[in-house]
Amino acid sequence: MGPGKRAPYLEEAWISARAVDVVTEEARCLGAGETPLGLCLWEARGPRALVIMSVLDALWEDRDIRFDVSSQQMKTRPGEVLIDCLDSIEDTKGNNGDRGRLLVTNLRIIWHSLAISRINLSVGYNCILNITTRTANSKLRGQTEALYILTKCNNTRFEFIFTNLVPGSPRLFTSVIAVHRAYETSKMYRDFKLRSALIQNKQLRLLPQEHVYDKISGVWNLSSDQRSIKIRDSKFGLALVIESSQQSGGYVLGFKIDPLEKLQESVKEINSLHKVYSANPIFGVDYEMEEKPQSLEALTVEQIQDDVEIDSDDHTDAFVAYFADGNKQQDREPVFSEELGLAIEKLKDGFTLQGLWEVMS
Repeated sequence: MGPGKRAPYLEEAWISARAVDVVTEEARCLGAGETPLGLCLWEARGPRALVIMSVLDALWEDRDIRFDVSSQQMKTRPGEVLIDCLDSIEDTKGNNGDRGRLLVTNLRIIWHSLAISRINLSVGYNCILNITTRTANSKLRGQTEALYILTKCNNTRFEFIFTNLVPGSPRLFTSVIAVHRAYETSKMYRDFKLRSALIQNKQLRLLPQEHVYDKISGVWNLSSDQRSIKIRDSKFGLALVIESSQQSGGYVLGFKIDPLEKLQESVKEINSLHKVYSANPIFGVDYEMEEKPQSLEALTVEQIQDDVEIDSDDHTDAFVAYFADGNKQQDREPVFSEELGLAIEKLKDGFTLQGLWEVMS
């Protein structure tokens, strides 16, 4: 993304952060890692513990917004599926006049320039606040209907505008909106839920593609709703402990299973199932196009290292480009709002008070 084309994307002050091994509030949107889910046997009365960890790479694709990512990060992760591919899409907000390709997966949308593949975006569905269609000014198509996507990541709002350069084709709108709706209605596959309606008529309500492999009776739940749980009473002895990622709240759940042999068998079985799941996770987004696109790997062009020096003074522009209302130089004229009964700053073309309230809620 050229230094002069990065200014329009951001809405609020952004926070610069490098990729780190431990997630923090400052780094979550810009390349943070996550703590893996782990299973262990934990001795409540002291430091003795039999720890058995199952490691799953941090799931960032649906929860981050990243700019100019490497070719490796553009590849699909285990369980990520390419649903649609559109070859003539313009990133009107940050790269107006640049023809690119939009890739729609079950976790995110990816846009990259066809001329320079290292100019790209990765927008996770979990960051999306609102998707609408509005009129935009495209250098390649002029005044035309475009897809507006308002997002929020780490308290920073980004606005993305994509224009389909194929006249009369609604595919951009139908694909992105339909897949995002499928993502929003399948959060039980990906989120950590406490006190949810999981039982109906004394039976577990299974999700599509979910199976029961074993039922263990006589299990004591030693956990509470606190995010950091410690077992202080030594009478519990050796217990099964499940640690969730920081991404899902950093919960520690404890379960007492007797006898000891059954406890050890349960830990082994859960770790085995988790390892199999991690190799090809089911994220629950069930949507298919009539025409199957090529694989994401086949569509990704290997990035070539240019023999040039990059001026590091402009590195902040990658995020500033996508601030919503990033080009605003001064306040707009005040107008009287009949809805609010007071004077407000004139809204941008295509915006309504009702739409802004829906974003805030």
